[in-house]
Amino acid sequence: MPREPRPARSGLRDALDVRKVERFRRLLVELLPHNAFYAAKLSHVADPSRFGSFAELADWPFTFKDELVAAASGGRPGNITWAVDRYVRYHQTSGTHGRPLPVFDTADDWRWWMDCWRIVLDRGGVEASDRVLVASSFGPYAGFWSGFDAVTSRGGMAIPTGGMTGIARLDLIRTLRATVLLATPSYALHLAEVAEHAKIDTRALGVRLVIVAGEPGGSVAATRGRIRSAWGGDVLDHAGATEVGPWGVGDLHGDGLDVIEEFFHPEFLSLESGGPAKPGEPAELVLTTLGRVGAPVIRYRTGDVVRPTWASAADVEAGACPWVRLDGGILGRTDDMLVIRGVNVFPQAIDEIVRGFPEVVEHRLTASTRESLDELTLEIEDHLDDPGRVARELKVRLGLRVDVRTVPAGSLPRFEGKGRRFVDHRSRPGGKS
Repeated sequence: MPREPRPARSGLRDALDVRKVERFRRLLVELLPHNAFYAAKLSHVADPSRFGSFAELADWPFTFKDELVAAASGGRPGNITWAVDRYVRYHQTSGTHGRPLPVFDTADDWRWWMDCWRIVLDRGGVEASDRVLVASSFGPYAGFWSGFDAVTSRGGMAIPTGGMTGIARLDLIRTLRATVLLATPSYALHLAEVAEHAKIDTRALGVRLVIVAGEPGGSVAATRGRIRSAWGGDVLDHAGATEVGPWGVGDLHGDGLDVIEEFFHPEFLSLESGGPAKPGEPAELVLTTLGRVGAPVIRYRTGDVVRPTWASAADVEAGACPWVRLDGGILGRTDDMLVIRGVNVFPQAIDEIVRGFPEVVEHRLTASTRESLDELTLEIEDHLDDPGRVARELKVRLGLRVDVRTVPAGSLPRFEGKGRRFVDHRSRPGGKS
């Protein structure tokens, strides 16, 4: 298999690579004698202490979520390193793209989660004096639990709001003078919508930072702009997965994510060739954890579509982050890509365009088949009741004709967790119906 493109060399980049190799070598040495799942997959690794370069991974097998799900049984993961009584936390994936996957973490693993989150909080300037309202029902998903614990580990006040209504959450923000909101992009916008109906000025509540996670959108310029306008504060994107960990973080000034390479090694598979992607090319993100010994993943196919770029050596030496940058954040999912009348498009691309119309409050995209041809229908809640302008913009920017229809205000679903604005009713092979 062709080798991954190498980032521009610099002293900082070289030092990072040395740390990463050492961390992964230590993980392998501890992992392989005890983890049956990876001992079987990596049986060709005779002496893990001799691992010397991530170039070696090119010949190693990938890990797929279906494998992890198939290995799990009776609520117990198949990918665990230690005896069950050593684990202290149970979480599971959302099941958005298949059957939920159970995941265990040891106390040491959870401290590793906190180390990753420390970088996220640093990017947002979150300090012990902050009061962070976590707008989530929590459930068994790791993301918001880990964010909550990261805030308390820093000495800040973490405010749980599971089961509360939007109005109750807004009242708590006002009463406790919360300075940071942690939510999905969808829910941050929905909470602002609730406030508008209740004649509450969200910009006057004192929230200086909104950390968004749980779904793409925080690195989409239009979505970031709407959240920033609604709350009057900065917006920080963050990406992670229960089975992987908190792997990505944005910044307060741009639209994109950095892979947290202190704790993760990324690879990128070209959507076109299947080989290593070139800088700026659409690619599937593959991640290897450099820690979390109790439940690691190695060469994990995330299904997330991204565009990787690397800073030049000069920029890194001048202070730029040496980690790989994902321009635009997560662009979509490999299993959500549509081919509509010969045009390749991800639902996320349509979402980005629709978010550019501030009068459109909510939307839903449906793919269907008519007379053997795929077609799209976009429903919008639009204060202007003018679907034609949205359809024209989609045609101009995507070269795609979409049937755009207005629907009554409040008729489309709202989401606290991951937004599900794409419905696939295509009946031909490749559809999900």
